[in-house]
Amino acid sequence: MFHRLGHFVVRRAWWVIAAWVVAMIAIAVSAPKITAQTDEAAFLPKHYESIQAAQVQEKAFPANFTPSALALFERNDGAPMSEADKAAAAKIIQGLTDKKIEHVEQIIAISDQTTSKDGKYALAPIAIDKATQQSDEFGEAAKHLRDEGKALANGTDLKFQLGGAAAQQLDQKEASGAADAIIALSSVVLVALIVGIIFRSVLAGILPVLLSLMVAMPTANGLIAYATKAFNLESTPVLSAILIVVVLGVGTDYFLFLAFRYRERLRAGDDRKEAVANAVGRVGEAIASAAGAVTVAFAVLILSSLGMFKALGPALAIAVVVTAFASLTLAPAVLAVIPARGVFWPGKKWMHEPSNARFASLGRTVQKRPAMVAVASGGVLLALTAGALGYNGTFDLAGSSMPKDKESMVVQDKLVNGFSAGAADPTHVYLSSTGGGKLDQASFDGYVAKLGAVPGVAEAASKPQVSKDGVTADFTVLLKHEPSSNEAIDTLTELREVAHAQAPSGTDAKVGGLTAIYKDINLAMSHDYKLVFPIAGLLILLILGLQLRSVVAPWYLMASVGLGFTATLGSSTLLFQNIKGEHGMMFMLPILIYLFVVAIGTDYNILIIARLREEARAGRNPREAAREAVRHGGPTVAAAGFILAVSFATFMLAGNIFMLEFGFAMAFGIFLAAFVMAMFFTPALTALVGKAAWWPGHGGDAVEGHGDPAAAPAGPHAAHGLPESAGRR
Repeated sequence: MFHRLGHFVVRRAWWVIAAWVVAMIAIAVSAPKITAQTDEAAFLPKHYESIQAAQVQEKAFPANFTPSALALFERNDGAPMSEADKAAAAKIIQGLTDKKIEHVEQIIAISDQTTSKDGKYALAPIAIDKATQQSDEFGEAAKHLRDEGKALANGTDLKFQLGGAAAQQLDQKEASGAADAIIALSSVVLVALIVGIIFRSVLAGILPVLLSLMVAMPTANGLIAYATKAFNLESTPVLSAILIVVVLGVGTDYFLFLAFRYRERLRAGDDRKEAVANAVGRVGEAIASAAGAVTVAFAVLILSSLGMFKALGPALAIAVVVTAFASLTLAPAVLAVIPARGVFWPGKKWMHEPSNARFASLGRTVQKRPAMVAVASGGVLLALTAGALGYNGTFDLAGSSMPKDKESMVVQDKLVNGFSAGAADPTHVYLSSTGGGKLDQASFDGYVAKLGAVPGVAEAASKPQVSKDGVTADFTVLLKHEPSSNEAIDTLTELREVAHAQAPSGTDAKVGGLTAIYKDINLAMSHDYKLVFPIAGLLILLILGLQLRSVVAPWYLMASVGLGFTATLGSSTLLFQNIKGEHGMMFMLPILIYLFVVAIGTDYNILIIARLREEARAGRNPREAAREAVRHGGPTVAAAGFILAVSFATFMLAGNIFMLEFGFAMAFGIFLAAFVMAMFFTPALTALVGKAAWWPGHGGDAVEGHGDPAAAPAGPHAAHGLPESAGRR
């Protein structure tokens, strides 16, 4: 099939290129505009208690609001605020109200409750129209508030700063825009430089960048926008940065698979077009299988409970499909119309077969001592896995995704220091009558006392707010810890138990607020780990089984990739929690590591195992097959793994904790997948398992007339013999 595809592309190369350009422009220009989702609550299904509590609040207390922004006042010299300062702050608030800033509905005046205990800070909660929350207008309202507030504060002794959700969205957008630019520029430069060095060519270094970012990326972005709108999916701010590296990294990997094989066929004597067609025929199945594994791993996220992953998974799956299709059609078409000397210029030795002395030596080591190699490489993975036992997830998505010096983050820190840590976002317990009658307010004092006695609760308001119809009461509870902390989430767990168990007869309690949302995200993640991981694993296992025609090899391949996942999580935990001293890492990191390391790590295993099977069919015994697989497949795996690891490492330049953690984890996971699993663990295990690895297929049986692959005849007719591996140089 892939030989036919290769010849089709070569014969109609200019038509293929034109079709891609036209399709890319049409899709990119006509795609709908999608706004990234920053509200954590919007990612949760409606059956979670925090969402139900929000619905109770909207129905019973429509005039109440969770502040969209928080105006923080303090003196420039850091001294406690005087009465004159408070009057000046009130004047600024009135000035902002009089400005009638678009989408700003209400600004609450400063009171004793919104003044810090030490008198240094005063807080004014601000309501912004909820309808704008998922649009750029939400952040724009915050920008106008911030600019106008600072202008009004000029000439006073006060400093005006704006925090809260709207300000965080504004700051996060600015920070992510800068981060995306840094990541994209760094990735492009590094990929072009490294690929150029590998092939000793200027054009070969530039081609994967041009094909990935100038054609595949806009096409994928447009299709993602269409899918997001058609299926009512959410979008997440981290998608744009991840998409850049996935498309560029995966696109470069597949370009390397094709380019190595193209150069090999030129050395064998094929003319340019025949070399391209044969390269597609020989490497096409590996690319398609590898892309299938990655796509399946991403697409399964549609089953996630969280809208964040429902959006991220299908989007990345679309991007991988587009990139793989471009690698099998557009890239060969471009190679078919450019003279070979131009592709590999100014290199002079591209027609000479390299000795691959290092990889030949590694291959001999695997051949002679497969048990030692398997134990050593597996021992490294197991040792790093031990660190995963100490993993601790955190939920401060805003604080982890932008620098600490951003104004909204500065305000958040000052709120924690100046007020109760939970005062910035109180927890609410909504008590509702189940029979429709009015609540018995005589029971409130006892209920408040029990809520306030929960360990970790700083204060439960003694006088709850009662709805106009008397059916629902709102008990405000301040926690001792910052709302996104694990301590606050633990407190919330016990608070819910008490709120439900101690609710007066004939009533129902719902606990809501930001900490409740984080608690429910935690529950949703636990659900996803039990559902998404196994399904993704089984589907990848099926793809491997179909590609290898075996039911044995896929199992230990998946086991090795699973070890890669735990080793990556363990090493990240050791670095950030044990060495760097972070109290935890982002809650979404394990599922991202699982998907990227399992899916992309399988790519390299597919390349190596395909070569192992090929060598076995050529008549070599299992140990000899392992030697040749490392010798010939090693260079491609090393090059592809190194480039993708470096691409992911660029996330560490973004300037925030989440990107630092993500960048390290992905880069190190890819490094383990390429240089430990694919290079050593997989071939060593296959050598030990022997011919049984290919049962019930016939991958281990010699094919008549195909003895030593190295002895295969050179020239155009050699292309019709036994398919060679994707990795042979």
